[in-house]
Amino acid sequence: MSGSDEGEASGRSPNTMTPEQCRAGRALIDWSAGDLAAKVGLGEAMVRDFEGRRSDPSSGQVEALRSALSTAGVIFTDDGSAGVRLGRRGGDEGTRLDSLTTENDR
Repeated sequence: MSGSDEGEASGRSPNTMTPEQCRAGRALIDWSAGDLAAKVGLGEAMVRDFEGRRSDPSSGQVEALRSALSTAGVIFTDDGSAGVRLGRRGGDEGTRLDSLTTENDR
């Protein structure tokens, strides 16, 4: 189950996510279903229903969830079986405004 409007014959394309990957990705970054839902502007019930295989959301909704998890550092794998792992979290946010000086202004 990776979205009701998936067009690929196999049912999965490289940009889809299984309910299990969603749940495991959230666990890796310590997000609740509500945290993930809030990041993408969807309802918490939609996330819970997707992860519990009680609904089949559109591929756009699944991709929005996947994108939010990816941005937070979750890496989706498919090396024989679909999975997730944690990559770099947070990334470089740059120099904070109160730390700017003429030396680091370059």
